[in-house]
Amino acid sequence: MAKISQVIRARRKPKFSSRKVNRCWRCGRIRGYIRDFALCRICFRELAEQGAIPGVRRASW
Repeated sequence: MAKISQVIRARRKPKFSSRKVNRCWRCGRIRGYIRDFALCRICFRELAEQGAIPGVRRASW
């Protein structure tokens, strides 16, 4: 869980576009970020297992 101050600072528009930080909208994590869903890998997996993300299901072969 990220500190609230870090999450708020990441939401602010940066002075330069290269300073933008991608954070998970659920937990605030920056590593393992999946752009298509705006989630980190951990939250993505939790929501996918619950079936909360439309069009995503577990692979089986």
